[in-house]
Amino acid sequence: MFILGNLLQATAQILNIILQIYMWVIIIRALLSWVNPDPYNPIVQFLYSITEPVLHRIRQLVPMSGIGIDFSPIIVLLAIVFLQGFLVESLAALGARLQ
Repeated sequence: MFILGNLLQATAQILNIILQIYMWVIIIRALLSWVNPDPYNPIVQFLYSITEPVLHRIRQLVPMSGIGIDFSPIIVLLAIVFLQGFLVESLAALGARLQ
């Protein structure tokens, strides 16, 4: 059973790293929206291509027309924090119990 425990703990660590990186990508995307970057820049295109599917889905679920402020990055950041606190911690604790 220790192998399954180690697998779950490693999965939790990798998931935590991926979520942390995506959190920073969302933050950078939100900061870039304040300065109106060049849309033809490859870095900007990459950031938009990996964040827009998630942000667009949130915008569809939580319509915020008329407000003038896009709260979708904040909602995604809160979801990431929830996943880190619930899913990652649960996987790590389950893995520790199986060792």
